[in-house]
Amino acid sequence: MNIKQLRRLFNSELSHIYPKTEVESFFYILAEDILGLKKVDIALKLNDNIEIPQKFHTALNDLIDQKPIQYILEKTEFYGLDFYVNNNVLIPRPETEELVDWIINDQKNNSNINVLDIGTGSGCIAISLAKNLINSNVTAIDISDKALNVAKKNSLKNNVTVEFIKDNILDSKFISKTVFDVIVSNPPYVRNLEKVEIQDNVLNNEPHLALFVEDNNPLVFYNSIADFAMKNLPKNGVLYLEINQYLGKETINLLKNKGFKNIILKKDIYNNERMIKAYY
Repeated sequence: MNIKQLRRLFNSELSHIYPKTEVESFFYILAEDILGLKKVDIALKLNDNIEIPQKFHTALNDLIDQKPIQYILEKTEFYGLDFYVNNNVLIPRPETEELVDWIINDQKNNSNINVLDIGTGSGCIAISLAKNLINSNVTAIDISDKALNVAKKNSLKNNVTVEFIKDNILDSKFISKTVFDVIVSNPPYVRNLEKVEIQDNVLNNEPHLALFVEDNNPLVFYNSIADFAMKNLPKNGVLYLEINQYLGKETINLLKNKGFKNIILKKDIYNNERMIKAYY
């Protein structure tokens, strides 16, 4: 089979599932990762016969089943860093990069700060902060052993030191030996009623434990995180949160009622109310 035929097969199998531009993007990603061919190589060798490894066919079948390409390749990029991912952790999103960027820009001139990431998942927030904040001490907690294993692997991959601890923020047993200057969290916040807005490839592959909350108590994690922060932040310590775009006012009111001040609600690149910063 030559490359032109392979690309034609690829398009015919996926064109009814994904937009044309996405199919093309998938092809080039897999061609480079599995076949070792960059775009320029493909353009120059369209009619060359090549041996197609089984891994490529498996990846194509996974895409037909709408498995995210990040899980297929077991990797993604976040804030300029490479991360290992599998279906035990969420795939990091651009909106979360914005949250990380906000923290780094706020804290970049502060050295030796203590940072806590609640619900770390892949470790993308904690590791990106450890990489970019000079001499910071970063701790990260998660309820899932499997997620923590992924996060630990990513800390080694990116050559940073993060202390990972298993803990359930809804029933926290974690007693910090230090006061944290910054606490950050991207907790589960999608209500079950919003599942209709979620694409099938997310619903069928990414861990629901890290995504969804009950409709009748959508701020359950924010309530516990705020209570934890009240005990573990110093005066004027900062809490950063990624939030449900539909519950900005409700989240702000929760924080105000607990004594947080100077609360800022920020929109993401898609113009959704996505991030909050609050001082204690």
